[in-house]
Amino acid sequence: MLFISQEITPYVEENQMSIISRQLPQGILEAGKEIRTFMPRYGCINERRHQLHEVIRLSGMNLIINDFDHPLIIKVASIPAARMQVYFIDNEDYFSRKAVTTDKNGNIFADTDERLIFFCRGVIETVRKLGWAPHIIHCQGWMTSLVPMYLKRSFGDDPLFGESRIIFSIYDDEFKQTLNKDFASKVYFEGIGKDDVKHLKNGTYAGLIKTAIDFSDAVIKVGKNTNSEVEKYLKKADKPILDHPGEDYIDMYNDFYDAVLEEEPALA
Repeated sequence: MLFISQEITPYVEENQMSIISRQLPQGILEAGKEIRTFMPRYGCINERRHQLHEVIRLSGMNLIINDFDHPLIIKVASIPAARMQVYFIDNEDYFSRKAVTTDKNGNIFADTDERLIFFCRGVIETVRKLGWAPHIIHCQGWMTSLVPMYLKRSFGDDPLFGESRIIFSIYDDEFKQTLNKDFASKVYFEGIGKDDVKHLKNGTYAGLIKTAIDFSDAVIKVGKNTNSEVEKYLKKADKPILDHPGEDYIDMYNDFYDAVLEEEPALA
């Protein structure tokens, strides 16, 4: 199982997403399933304290975004108490600032669109380099929202992902600003057409989540204050949906994963 998360504690402050993203992989690992976990290497993460180190054999690729090359650096750290590793997607241009997704005033950064693209594509390319085929790919947070589209459109013929099912979790992580006006044009990659980016043209939070819903095989609704536009869209989605059950959720998630694996993959 591949877990891709916007935030994981103890590397960032505790919140609902970071706690679930920390506890869930451990619970699934203890249930006997192989896991890998990814998050961005935000500049506020203390690399010495958490003992991050670069994985040279995975680093060294470049991702082209908006016609510019950006080096992809992969780092890893262990959570000893959980017997699990976390992989970090790093790049000096996008993840050196001492913050997570917003500045001190709560505003997203001007290059948030490119940070998002870099992270989503960076995870996929790293998993390909690992040569590892995950059965379930679970994305958490809007920073992961492009992964389902890239997997279904750009990497749909890759045998590593041929049997994968994609699940997206919706949290109460809405931002109010809009992304760069050229966001939709920057997203384009092999296999992606105009209709695929129709929700991204205005650069809104709702547009990101709608896109993730469209290309996912199933959805988990975690937040209690979901964006109203997203809520309406989700009700019309013809795919399995799990309402987050509360504190005792790991067994229910595990059962949901198994049920989704038995379903035919959703048509994007």
